[in-house]
Amino acid sequence: MTAYLCPQSGDPAEVGTPPTVDVTIDGKPVEARAGQTVAAVLLANGQDTWRTTRIHDRPRGIFCGIGACQDCLITINGLPDIRACQRTVAPGDSITTQQGAALPATTPLGASPSGTAPSGVVGSGGGGGRLAEVVVVGAGPAGIAAALAAGDAGAEVLLVDSGRAVGGQYNRQLPAEFAAQRPDRLQHEWKAFARQRDRLQGHPRITYLPETSVWAVEGLRLWAQTGPADASGRQPFPIDAKSVVLAAGAFDRVLPFPGWDLPGVYTAGAAQALAKGQRIAVGRRVLVAGTGPFLLPVAESLIGVGAHVAGLLEANTLTTVRKGWSTDPLVARSKLREAVGYGALLARHRVPLRHGWTVIAAHGTNHVDSATIARLTSDWRPIRGTERRIDVDAICVGFGFTANLELAVSAGCTIATGPDGGPAVAVDASQQTSTPGVFAAGELTGIGGAALSTAEGTLAGTAAAHYTRTIATPPNATPPNVTEASAAAVAAGAKGRRFAAALAKAYPVRDGWKSWSDADTLVCRCEEVTRGQLETAADERGLDDGRAMKLSSRAGLGMCQGRVCSRTVAALLAKPGDARQPSMKRPIAVPVRLRDLAAAEVAPSPETREEP
Repeated sequence: MTAYLCPQSGDPAEVGTPPTVDVTIDGKPVEARAGQTVAAVLLANGQDTWRTTRIHDRPRGIFCGIGACQDCLITINGLPDIRACQRTVAPGDSITTQQGAALPATTPLGASPSGTAPSGVVGSGGGGGRLAEVVVVGAGPAGIAAALAAGDAGAEVLLVDSGRAVGGQYNRQLPAEFAAQRPDRLQHEWKAFARQRDRLQGHPRITYLPETSVWAVEGLRLWAQTGPADASGRQPFPIDAKSVVLAAGAFDRVLPFPGWDLPGVYTAGAAQALAKGQRIAVGRRVLVAGTGPFLLPVAESLIGVGAHVAGLLEANTLTTVRKGWSTDPLVARSKLREAVGYGALLARHRVPLRHGWTVIAAHGTNHVDSATIARLTSDWRPIRGTERRIDVDAICVGFGFTANLELAVSAGCTIATGPDGGPAVAVDASQQTSTPGVFAAGELTGIGGAALSTAEGTLAGTAAAHYTRTIATPPNATPPNVTEASAAAVAAGAKGRRFAAALAKAYPVRDGWKSWSDADTLVCRCEEVTRGQLETAADERGLDDGRAMKLSSRAGLGMCQGRVCSRTVAALLAKPGDARQPSMKRPIAVPVRLRDLAAAEVAPSPETREEP
């Protein structure tokens, strides 16, 4: 175990002294900090694994860090399967490691074990719902911009987000309990974000629901729960809207290689989330590998919490990167200053940056202790004889991002292909999807960064507000006019799309990654399905449908429902030149307790309610 809590002394954010919280870990009393996640408490107390897999009893801890992969499940107060990275610790919590599949402690239906949703939250006590003209799902750059634009256009807005504070992954903040004096030192463009955050908080037409997850969508009715993540007693409640803006963001794409399921291998996003949001270093000697400019701020965050970055490996060659950016020199020039700043940081801390290299294997028994790296050809195949084994205690990997498309798919939105080749929601000039009244913004429409997300959010929010005013028009009418939207947002959107196109060309994911794994390499972490098992099932049964592959091989049927592996499965089974898309159809977008569904009352239809 090498993860550790960054000392308060010398922390560039000037973290204060949070109140202490008394909890137990496997019966042992532990003093935690208020505002810490359960995962941070465990990591800070020398424990990086706290459950084992159902099939092969393999150790698991935190992996994605944002609640998508389900690797970090833990039992709290007798209730199993709580995502440690999402749950904030509470006084008196009894944290218990989880072995294999676990059953919850017997609690009478309707009872409220410790750690459940607090009384008085939205939706508690009788199945009441909410009404809003515009509902925005997600409070990252796109969601914040959408909420402000819709509110400024005169609509009553409900902003729903699973986090404790706005900002999303890009503007992840320290817990308020940490009392940081200089949080700006951990953020890029902090002043702009702070202005938006403050304006959002004081906006008379915007209501913000934190710690609220939207788990299903039926037309313009959303189903949500409010309260601590994965707790029991979070009563489902409906939110009826006249228009919806989906801004659910994305999560890291990770490509499999031998040993990638070992504790100590993290997504790049998890390493940054723990560093920026909890001041946890995932290791003392860390290797960062993958592709894309996101690896640079990840390295910066790790350095900020005292980790030694043993190397930053960019899989694409410098020639590929240069050629990609040269397709749009004006966009590339706008990012030059930022790139120079990161280069200087790496130089000061003597972090070697290698283009055309990556990690092809992780080694260790119950935790990573070393990695094999290799130089790659231009199509990402390891060059024989270049392999090197280096000692590290953590590996952070990221090969771009995959959009959170569950709600968009459930809403019937057409899914197209984004600039990076991944699935993305198809939208028109006003950010409206193929489903009337449903708009999408940010990484859902194609990976393009925070600036593009903000511009799209502004356009989507404005258009959604106008849609509520024209909702009585015929269904085939011309899409809402967004000419009143900020001209700056339109221009920023155009520039952002140019950036996204150049980004995809500079940092492509080449098919040679398939040569990194063998028949024994896990592809599905949840169900522990190997590449060999997957390919055998496909060959013997002639399957090419994602759902059929799930039922046949079980890849994608586990707790994460294919979020981590479905894109990999689709790519591995695709024929040369085939751009097969992964299965994204999941009626339940986030975990919901069956007891909560059973206890939920049926809400009246919106036609029987008073309009806002």
